[in-house]
Amino acid sequence: MTRIIGVVSGKGGVGKTTIVVNLGAALALKFKRDVVIVDCNITTSHLGMYLGMYYYPASLNQVLSGEIDIEKAMYDYSIPGLRIIPASLSLEDLKGIDVSELKASIKNLSGKADIVLLDAAPGFGKEALAALKASEEMLYVMTPFVPSLMDVVKCHQLAEQFGVKSLGIILNMTGEGRHELSIKEIEQLTELPVIAKIPRDKNILKSLSEKIPVIDLKPNSPASREFKKLAANLIGQDYTEGVISRIVRFFRRGRPERIEFQIKTGVKPNVM
Repeated sequence: MTRIIGVVSGKGGVGKTTIVVNLGAALALKFKRDVVIVDCNITTSHLGMYLGMYYYPASLNQVLSGEIDIEKAMYDYSIPGLRIIPASLSLEDLKGIDVSELKASIKNLSGKADIVLLDAAPGFGKEALAALKASEEMLYVMTPFVPSLMDVVKCHQLAEQFGVKSLGIILNMTGEGRHELSIKEIEQLTELPVIAKIPRDKNILKSLSEKIPVIDLKPNSPASREFKKLAANLIGQDYTEGVISRIVRFFRRGRPERIEFQIKTGVKPNVM
């Protein structure tokens, strides 16, 4: 049975597309799920660019204008089991689009993947509402500050109106300590569980530059570990790191240069 999960936020800039890319990659790479990620942010599409896709002959735009079936806008990514349906980068391709057709188009993916992740447009406009209505389950992305929390409350209210099941909150870009809302405060005020806490991680910036999901580029980075836990949570599996990964991370914290050299070359450096 295909699960259709919307990933939403009240505003842009909270890392929603980064979450979609890396959650999809974690599900495919670590847990061998067939995953389709869909760029539902039609007017300001970014999902394809995160994976180094700048040109594609077919996109979700042509699907929503009735020119092609949705499967013809689907592309395989280099991670086995991960596919992407991008939205066009061209302003010309915005003509003739009917976003109300999104739900029917996404339904045609049933039986063709284990999980479909919808990267919704931020806010509460027509595009965002179309993705919400097309979803069966919902993940909310927020940063640990009051304005972002208020957006989640509004998104949750809309999801309830449309009968969409809320899975919980992904708390992104954490690490500012006492300046942040606590998980307890967020859960009390939103009446939703925080199911993942993704830290600020310089490896994410590197992955954006390289156009490779951080889960693939730096699988043992702090953010990657949390994406794996989130993916496991989503499919009801336990996730624990292997013993070797834990040992390597422990020693890297204490002697980063020496251990890094040994891992790469297998030879001890000449230490004076």
